[in-house]
Parts: sequence; structure tokens; C-alpha cells
Amino acid sequence: MKSLASSADLTIAMVFVGIAAILIAGTALGQLIRRFRQPAVIGEIGAGIILGPSVLGLLPGDLTHKLFPANARPMLSAIAQVGLMLFMFMIGWEFEKSLLRERRAAAAAISLNSVAVAFGLGAALGLLLYSRHDQAGGHHIRMLAFCLFLGAAMSITAFPVLARIITDNRIMHTRVASLALASAAIDDVLAWCLLATVSAIVTARNLSDLLQIAALAAVYVMVMFMVVRPALEVLVRRLAREGRDGVAPYLLAILVAGVFLSAYCTTWIGIHAIFGAFLFGFVMPREPAEVLATELRRPLDSISVVLLPVFFIVTGLSVNIGALSARNYLELAAILVVACAGKLLGALLPARAFGIPGREAWALGLLMNTRGLTELIILNAGLTLGVLDQPMFTMMVLMGLITTAAAGPLLPRELGRAEPAGEVRSGRRPGVEPAGAAVSDPAR
Repeated sequence: MKSLASSADLTIAMVFVGIAAILIAGTALGQLIRRFRQPAVIGEIGAGIILGPSVLGLLPGDLTHKLFPANARPMLSAIAQVGLMLFMFMIGWEFEKSLLRERRAAAAAISLNSVAVAFGLGAALGLLLYSRHDQAGGHHIRMLAFCLFLGAAMSITAFPVLARIITDNRIMHTRVASLALASAAIDDVLAWCLLATVSAIVTARNLSDLLQIAALAAVYVMVMFMVVRPALEVLVRRLAREGRDGVAPYLLAILVAGVFLSAYCTTWIGIHAIFGAFLFGFVMPREPAEVLATELRRPLDSISVVLLPVFFIVTGLSVNIGALSARNYLELAAILVVACAGKLLGALLPARAFGIPGREAWALGLLMNTRGLTELIILNAGLTLGVLDQPMFTMMVLMGLITTAAAGPLLPRELGRAEPAGEVRSGRRPGVEPAGAAVSDPAR
């Protein structure tokens, strides 16, 4: 029987069907993977890949195309970007600034070294792989942009998923946990700065463009800290006082509008939109905590539960494992070796220099090697910027999944009996969720 609905209505209806499939598959696989002491994000990302051409698309009838038709994908991408911007805002808002003050010397050495080694090895690998991945979507990729992006992508440590692994393995009280959280906090700042730099280099057509982007970015950051942050503090305090009269609910709408405007500004400047959303969250005040938890965090958590999984399927539609050649699998092996070596060696060596026992230093390196959803955000930025072709994108997504999944099982079992952290906390502030608890699930 032929539907009487218009083509536009059917397209919108298929978006609804696609989102329903995403939510069901993501929830089911996310909960299943948790039974194996893995972060839920592994299952959710896996659901996106399964619903894409890598698995569902291999079955007779081209089910992936029927479930996610080409005319519905732009709508799904727009919905995914909304969820992603809100997630980046929450990452910036929940960023544990206090961790930067704890064990500063050791954490800074571990983080700087792990980023430097991973970035250097990633960029060097980029030189070797560039000749086979110098075209994306019919456009030529500049070698500098490709190598710098690969280095930045290798440098990622996912703070939220790291916090989840620490909790699941019951090592919150250990020195390794406190150092890992503090190092990952610094690592996050460095990685986002690296990606912002690479984004500017990719966008700029010449030195003049690059200088313009740098100048505009500097002005933008100054405005965010010197104008927007004080304005947000005044706004939040005022709405908190007037909340009894029904004004507080408007806080969510105003702040979400601010997130999107900030994302637009960085896009216009020539830097990816995720930086605008992140920095808006970073300058967002955290007090009064109770009002913000009720009026902002809880609603955004609920919204992200629905919107963020759409990001996984949009990613999964760009991942095609079946299209990888035998040469690509050799490249994937090289990518995995470089990704693991960069983080493991980069964290292990300075940890040993600070007197951390070998087993604990190894565990620290494993924790710093987790990438989670943060890696997917970086890789999608690379795909949008035209720095990655489809095979490289697929291989890098697989690298992010494998390195994240391997961290928990490879942690030494006796780590929970290691030396306590002493005065260093494991990332919890009084009255606030554990560090990295941005959005609905810290496993991301």
C-alpha cells in the first residue's frame, strides 16, 4: 500500500524511525558492554557502526540506506551537531580546574610528555601514510595539515571515560587515579589547543589568513573571559534569586542560545564550532550549585541522552570496515602501535622519574591511553575539515575504540592495594558529581 503522506513528511518520519533505532540499539549495546566492565560509550559507538555500512549495510536489501536514506542524513547530522554542541558545553563546564592545582609538577610532566611523544609519533606516522591518503572528497589534503591532525588525534586522553574506568575498577583512592585525573585535565586543555591550531591551519589559505584567524581567536578568547564570564555570573545570580517567581526556567534557554552563538563565532573565525561550545562552558559559573544542578545540568543530561546517540550513528555511517584493504589493515596496526606507544611511553617515563613504581607507572600509561567519545569528536572535526579520507577515518575510529576498550582489562589487578593518594583527591568536589561526569554518563 502506497503512503498518502508527502515526500517531505516521509523524510521527516524516516528521521524519527532512524533516531528510534539509534536509541534502542545504543541503549541495548551500552548496557550489554557494561556487563563486561567496559564504558557504555564503547557499546554506543559500536551500535553506530553496526547500523552503518560496516554491518547492517552488508545484509541483503541495503538496510542501512533504507533506515537512513540520503535525504534524511542532513537532518540527522544537524540533530547530531546540536547534541555535540551541548556535550562540549558540559565538558567545558564540568572541567575540573581544581585538578590543575594538585600534584602540579608530576601531572604537568606526565601530561606534557605524553602529549609531546604521542603528537611527535603521530605526525611522523602521518609522513609515512600521507601519500596514500592525500585526497579526501576529491580535494587535495596538505601534508602539513594531515600530519599535524594525526599528531593531535593521537594526543587525546578522554577525561570522562578515564574517570569511569577508575570508578569501575575501584581505584579512586590510589595515587595512580589522582595523577591520571590531574594529568588528563591538563591533557584536555593541550589537546583542544592543538586541535584549534590545526583547525586554523587547515582553514587558512595563506599566512595572511592564518594571522587573521589567530588575531580574531585572541579577541574572541579575551571577550569570553573579560565580558561574557562576568555577564554570565550576574545573569545566573539574578535568575537564581528570581527563580521562585518562575524566571529560573529561562536560564536553560538563554544559556543554550549562548552556546550556539559562541559556536557560530568560532566557526566564523575559522576554528571548529566545538571550541566555541567548549569555551562557553569553561567560562560558565558553577555557583549557586543547587540552582544550576536543577535548572541546567539535569535538563541537559536528559537532552543529551536523546541527542548524543545520534552523533554515534552519523559517525557510524562514515565508518566502513568492509572497505578497508589488506594494506589498510597494516596501516591500522601501525596506527595502534604508535597510539599506544605514544601515550604509554609518554606517561611511563616521567612517572618513573618522579619515583612512581613500575606497575603503577604502567597503569598510569594505560589510563592516559583511553580516548572514548573525545576521539570521535576530534575525528569528526577532521572529516568535516577535509583532513581525513574515509579509510583513514575508519582506521582512526577503530584505534579509538580499541585503545579505550583495552585500558580496563589490562590494568594490574592489585592496583587497588597501591599507595593511597594521600592529600590528593580523586576528582570529587563537595556536592558535585565525580570528575568527568559531564552529560548523562561519565563513561563518555
